[in-house]
Amino acid sequence: MSHYPKTRGFTGTLRPIRLEGDIRDVELEGEVPSQLDGTFHRVHPDAQFAPKFEDDQFFNGDGMVTMFRVHNGTIDFKQRYVQTDKWKLEREAGRSLFGQYRNPLTDDESVKGRIRGTANTNVMVHAGQLYAMKEDSPCFLMDPLTLESKGYTDFNGALKSQTFCAHPKIDPKTGNFCGFGYATKGLLTTDMTYFEIDPQGQVVTEIPFQNKYYCMMHDFAITEDHAIFHTIPIVSSWGRLEARLPHFGFDTSLPVWLGILPRNGTEKDMRWFTAPTSFASHVMNAFQDGSKIHFDVPEAKGNVFPFFPDVHGAPFDPIAGGPFLTRWTVDMASKGDQFHGKQKLSDWIDEFPRIDDRYAGMPYRHGWMLVMDPDMPFEGGNGRMSGFVMNKIAHVDLQTGKQDAWWAGPQSICQEPCFIPRHKGSAEGDGYLIALVDNLVTNYSDLVILDALKLSEGPIARAKLPIRLRSGLHGNWADASQLPN
Repeated sequence: MSHYPKTRGFTGTLRPIRLEGDIRDVELEGEVPSQLDGTFHRVHPDAQFAPKFEDDQFFNGDGMVTMFRVHNGTIDFKQRYVQTDKWKLEREAGRSLFGQYRNPLTDDESVKGRIRGTANTNVMVHAGQLYAMKEDSPCFLMDPLTLESKGYTDFNGALKSQTFCAHPKIDPKTGNFCGFGYATKGLLTTDMTYFEIDPQGQVVTEIPFQNKYYCMMHDFAITEDHAIFHTIPIVSSWGRLEARLPHFGFDTSLPVWLGILPRNGTEKDMRWFTAPTSFASHVMNAFQDGSKIHFDVPEAKGNVFPFFPDVHGAPFDPIAGGPFLTRWTVDMASKGDQFHGKQKLSDWIDEFPRIDDRYAGMPYRHGWMLVMDPDMPFEGGNGRMSGFVMNKIAHVDLQTGKQDAWWAGPQSICQEPCFIPRHKGSAEGDGYLIALVDNLVTNYSDLVILDALKLSEGPIARAKLPIRLRSGLHGNWADASQLPN
């Protein structure tokens, strides 16, 4: 019998769904733009069995992939578990066998040494496959249309890293899938690697290097010539795992580092720049400007993750934990290792930044993100596990400074948006945003489509699901030309 913990991570709006199924032609309000033809894949953690430990993390659940197939003005829905090694072993046993989030010391003896990955962090179509990704394990392959699980891959032995990335970038010029791994030679190690996979699915680059210290390396950026890694003091140790503490903790005694690696170089060509402690997880974009490199992130003065508490015992400070879009700049012509400067780009409390991906690693103008506006009324109880009530989807024009937003209403929070070009040749930002909106009172989720540059006008289409989807992490759009026939 399933008895899930009565904790915040497994009750209320975060209660597991565990539902696989299909809906043909989801009920619509408004009209889906007729030229949209493709898929929006996204993923959320959804534990198929109650966790071994009641204090386990919300995001230690099995990956549940959702596909919205958009075509001919309609939207179809499909949802399937990622059948990882962990999922299969526990399915056969009828109970949880793997223990705490990223702590193999807590696993059942029967699964010692098995891949612990849940493939629950991001999904992206590349080379005709759906990559289901989590940063502590290899890449998992699925069929983009049927969501059939195929299994883990090391790309025919060409990728040596034991881990994959959660936030790849597609180089707009080459079409290469640019990614990285950390703890690539074993848990808690500082070993990292940068890699590229070409449009045919072949590994063409892998550059190993060492990080400054072991920490959560969730995201990164590329420019035309560089891969950029921000090392933030969300750290861990064997002592933490042995004490059964949360895997990560925030260490204010450590500095921030920004590593700049030439994409055609080696570790000896890497430059490291440093700055005082702050927090930054996701990256909006980065680009080159002469000898300078600009790196845009939602940055907070303090820890953003209350579920990864301060290692020195300091209480969580939600004010210091509010992130604001900030531009970090370093000068490759300088002889020192200090940041050239920081520039705040928005006064909104924001996270989950997105761009028009055709401009990844290039000078860009338009960015979108989820915003928490505490001045708006809210009737929905708790928001995300972070405590943030992301009640707006926002746009910032980095050229003019103009900002625009859509408020989801007093009962709802938003999940990460994704940009879709109006057509392949459209100008930067000319297109649509697609995102899930969760009504925390009615307990339903809607998929909304908005004009990306006219957010305040509200959704032009809303697909009304007869269920609630659990808070997801990340997802991406694939044009029909990227999908198998």
